[in-house]
Amino acid sequence: MYGSEVAEEEERRKKHAPWGVIALVLLTGLALIRNGSGEFEVGPPQPASAAAADRQVSGGVFAGVTQPLPYALPDRVRIPSIQVDAPVIPVGLDVDGWVGAPPPEDPNLGGWFTGSVSPGEKGTAVVVGHVDNTQGPAVFYSLGALKRGGRVEVSRQDGKTAVFEVYGVEVFAKNNFPGDRVYASKGSAELRVITCGGGFSKQNGYDGNVVAFASLVEVR
Repeated sequence: MYGSEVAEEEERRKKHAPWGVIALVLLTGLALIRNGSGEFEVGPPQPASAAAADRQVSGGVFAGVTQPLPYALPDRVRIPSIQVDAPVIPVGLDVDGWVGAPPPEDPNLGGWFTGSVSPGEKGTAVVVGHVDNTQGPAVFYSLGALKRGGRVEVSRQDGKTAVFEVYGVEVFAKNNFPGDRVYASKGSAELRVITCGGGFSKQNGYDGNVVAFASLVEVR
């Protein structure tokens, strides 16, 4: 990305109100992401109840351990424990008001929601991706199997890597999505990784979203 493009992106981000965009999505009754084919006998793994985020911990287990970073576009997401290593592209809202996902024909691609802060900044960054497509499992197929203590690494265009530690993984119904709990800023640098999950029907697709909650613990 050239200098002028970086400047334009920074200006766009300053003018954008991340929580305002997310709140608008929620007020329309829509969850974050609606993609997935579900055309397989064995569905994606679902989070165990023991992996639920601790509702009593404000900002995550590791809030304040690492100082937030300035804004920078993300390049790549890695989750070693579930063999994720994928490039990241910006995604916004689609024509129906849903948060867009990366092109479904590329199964190994994550999307950073541009209505959120960049990964590593103070606030809650959001990375989304498909659970599957018509050819098979996609980038976040195994997200529901992620355990507490797992690491999510996001490399950024400023040369830094923001390392987050997972403190919970849950599945939420799309028609009862806890937006404030998932998206709102906790006063520290947080990350949410989100894909489809729950039950599946041909008519309505997946009925839930799997959400991994993580806090910034290291910068490399």
